[in-house]
Amino acid sequence: MKLQIFTQLNHSQKSAFAVVFVILLPVFFPDLFQPLGRASPSMFSEWIAPRPMHVDLLEGALQRQTSVELQTSLWSPLAFQGWKPCTERPKPPSLPEKSSGYIQVFLDGGLNQQKMGICDAVAVAKILNATLVVPHFEVNPVWQDSSSFEDIFDLDHFIDALRDEVSIIKEPPSDYSWSTREYYATGIRATRIKTAPIHATADWYIENVLPVLRSYGIAAIAPFSHRLTFNNLPSDIQRLRCKVNFEALIFVPHIKELGDAIIHRLRHTSVVNQAEVKDFPLEETDMVGKQQTGKFVVLHLRFDKDMAAHSACDFGGGKAEKLALAKYRQVLWQGRVLNSQFTDEELRSQGRCPLTPEEIGLLLAALGFNNRTRLYLASHKVYGGEARLATLSKLFPLMEDKKSLASTEELAKVKGKASILASVDYYVSMHSDIFISASPGNMHNALVAHRAYLNLKTIRPSMGLLGHLFQNKSISWTEFQGAVLDGHKNRQGQIRLRKEKQSIYTYPAPDCMCRA
Repeated sequence: MKLQIFTQLNHSQKSAFAVVFVILLPVFFPDLFQPLGRASPSMFSEWIAPRPMHVDLLEGALQRQTSVELQTSLWSPLAFQGWKPCTERPKPPSLPEKSSGYIQVFLDGGLNQQKMGICDAVAVAKILNATLVVPHFEVNPVWQDSSSFEDIFDLDHFIDALRDEVSIIKEPPSDYSWSTREYYATGIRATRIKTAPIHATADWYIENVLPVLRSYGIAAIAPFSHRLTFNNLPSDIQRLRCKVNFEALIFVPHIKELGDAIIHRLRHTSVVNQAEVKDFPLEETDMVGKQQTGKFVVLHLRFDKDMAAHSACDFGGGKAEKLALAKYRQVLWQGRVLNSQFTDEELRSQGRCPLTPEEIGLLLAALGFNNRTRLYLASHKVYGGEARLATLSKLFPLMEDKKSLASTEELAKVKGKASILASVDYYVSMHSDIFISASPGNMHNALVAHRAYLNLKTIRPSMGLLGHLFQNKSISWTEFQGAVLDGHKNRQGQIRLRKEKQSIYTYPAPDCMCRA
């Protein structure tokens, strides 16, 4: 009896110790529960390798043969569409005889949100006949990136390119040296404008900000993201926003140097992962290979944990993944996620599920990209890590990213600087032969617009079509490929005119472009 009680106590103590150990493990070993890198999973949160969700399609894709005709069409540049960049005003621009004061803005968000904010700030300064102080970048709360304007963009070029349009200074004059981010963070200030509505009109700025400028000589607007309308603005203001976006904002030399090095390595070197092509050898280098020699495609793969959780879609990780994402969703958004009200089938039918690496790989294969394609992966962090990328890597064994193409020394200079890393990806994407994004977002929109402005081939996945196709578990590879090709004939960079309320930073025509 005593032995039995002792044994029970011993088991209870062991159980209690185990519970305490599990609870305290993240405290003493936090790295085990954090993502290890761009494509590395947390050891405990994302360690289960997802199985392919579309096995039959994957088998067909791995055995695909690409025709010369399809390759020729795929890699051919876009034909001229009758539009050209047009950002200069019909009459010579001129600065006002006297500035109405100084405008400051404090910008948050990532690279492309900051770019939009800069363009809007220049436009607001023009509307108010004010002098713009170079925008201040807030520390990114997600990536803890403290990069400044000058760390990313060529400041001298920015000021010089706009010198006839808007007066821009690097710092407020000494009389206004007190007007800093810290000053506005410590109390209510008469010179701070914090009530600017989303998509405010030009009249709103004239009525609400201009009086502050006249009274105090300076006005600081924060928050400022998406604070200028896209509608009912004078054409010269719209074209000025385009000029800032596409001509005045260029990256600093060290970003371009790293980007150029990566581009050169993509075009002139290739290291084949033999393990990936053992069962499915590379297609022969004949006429098909000649179509793509020295060319590469950029895939912007936005599939991080936040996106996966917020989508409320099923990504093939089973009950464990569903529960983990549901818990993550609850912690971050406290249940305020509209998608969670719908089933996975409904979300996919509506095109509201981000494409997984497996699905974007199947799309690329169906479009005609063969396993000799030089594929550059532009992404920061992939939910599920290398395990989630395994299928994509098998389909495209020549897939590369910054980590595989840049040297240790080159990467050390940009380590921990998410905005600069995104800038490198943006620069490489703008120099690719073809660009494709796995799902909409700021980077997708920015590059779709910029490449349309320069008439470069850009493939926009049809999310609704793909949602339906991937739900059809009996579809053959031939049927899938035929539907994909038919559904993407007019989604490869064709000019789309901006409609009312749509963003000028996604649709550059007709505001930024003229009929040739």
